[in-house]
Parts: sequence; C-alpha cells; structure tokens
Amino acid sequence: MAVPTLNLRALTSWLGIARLLAVLLSCVAFSLVASTGSFGDPYGTWCMFSWCLCFAGTLLVLLAELLELCSLLPLSWDDLTSAFSMLAALMVFTTSVVFPSTFISGPCRGSVCARQAVATAASCLCFLAYALEVGLSRARPGDISSFLSTVPGLLKVFEAYVACLIFSLLDGYSSTAGLQWCVAVYSICFIVTLLIIIFTIGRCLSYMPCPLEKILVGYNGLAFLMYLTATILWPLYSFKDSQRPDPCGKDCLWNKRLGVTFLTIFNLIAYSVDLVYSTRMVFIRTPT
Repeated sequence: MAVPTLNLRALTSWLGIARLLAVLLSCVAFSLVASTGSFGDPYGTWCMFSWCLCFAGTLLVLLAELLELCSLLPLSWDDLTSAFSMLAALMVFTTSVVFPSTFISGPCRGSVCARQAVATAASCLCFLAYALEVGLSRARPGDISSFLSTVPGLLKVFEAYVACLIFSLLDGYSSTAGLQWCVAVYSICFIVTLLIIIFTIGRCLSYMPCPLEKILVGYNGLAFLMYLTATILWPLYSFKDSQRPDPCGKDCLWNKRLGVTFLTIFNLIAYSVDLVYSTRMVFIRTPT
C-alpha cells in the first residue's frame, strides 16, 4: 500500500509562510467582526464574505500543496493560485478600506469598536500577506509558462475585479444612450477578460487559432479605446447639469456615479499598461 507523503515545503517556504499568515489574519478579522454581531448591512456582508472566501480558498490551496494533490486537477495550478492570490489581495484591500469607513466613525470607545479596529488592522496585514504572495509567485521576465503570474495576467485579474466593482455601483443609467454605451463597454470587456482567465486556468489556450500574445495585443488595444470613450462619456452624461445633493450619503446616486468615474479611469490605466506589456511580448524579443 502506497504511503501518502507530505510536501512540507508547502508550509516552510516563503510562499507557504505568506499563505499561512493570510489564513491566520483573515480568520482573526472575520472572527472579531462576527463576535460584534454588527455587520448586517450590504457593506458588512461584503466584508465578511471577502474574509471568509480568502480564508477558505487559501486554506484549500495549502492543503492541496501539502498533500500534493495539485497534479491530479485538470487545471493549470500555477495560473489558478496566481489568479486567486491577486483576487484575494484586491478583495482584502477593498475590505480594509470599506469596513472602517462604514463601521468606525469618530473616537473609538467600547469593546465593539476596539474589536472592529483590531479586525481592520488584521485585514490590512492580511492584504500585505497576499501582496507578498503575489510578489513571490510572479513570473520572472521572459517566463510565460504561467500566464496569470506575469504582469499582463495579473492585470487581467485586476481589470475583471474593477469591472465587478463598477457593476456594483451602476444605477440610473437606462435613460441615457451615452451611459448605456458605457455599461456596454464595461460588460463586453469584463466578459472577454473573464474568458481569457478561464481559458488560461482550464488550459484551453492551445485551441485558439492564433498565439495568445497576438490576441492580447488586439484585444487590449480595442479595450483601451472603448474605455477611453467611457472615461469621457460617463462623467459627461452623469454630471451634466447636476450638482452634488446635500446631504449625500453612502447610497447617494451622485456618489455612486463618482465612484464609477474613478474606477473607469483605473481600468483605463490598467488596459493601457496591459497594452504596452502585451505589445512588448510580441514585437520586442529577448535575445537568446
């Protein structure tokens, strides 16, 4: 009978240590917030979901590598873990900003506020742990064996995540053709980017009719132009003859549209950097 072996390096390497820290800190964050019982609104639910998802996902990654189950999965394991660590870093970063701005206001008094403050600190440290994991697992220049661990691959995860944030803020756009075009831009680019991520993890890139690098150049160029139009049209039609109401709370339509404006700019910058990197991959070859 075969004796199961353990890959202890999955826990003792720098990458394993970063993952262990992420598991510990995310557990601390959601446990402290759960003990307060005050996380019932949509923002609190999102924060709890983010911490729990990152905790469970990272724990599963550690167990799979410890038990050497990675090779049994019909997936590109390096691409999967790189995409997940980038997604987890973005989710925990968002949570580290949203949670204290929503639940901690004014001077912190009492045990509930103290636990919320410690949870925020743990969340910030958890983000640093995931950022370290992303840095340790990132592919070196010239190595494209694991696409999602390269800069263009990590940017794909960033672009898809920012698009999801944009979708969460969309409201009141159906009456204006310019805003409808912007929503179409966000949707089309999100779907194509998500398909690239899924095909990469599922090892389906070999079925594409032309090399991935050339596809990325064409797609990133088109996505950049589409986001450029959205960057101009969204604020033009959103704030035309409109002033910020007073008061304007966290669910205020004006604030949501302002958030979409900034997120559109972030994705425009991401697609422009992505276009530069993908162009270099095709037209600038490293001498051998």
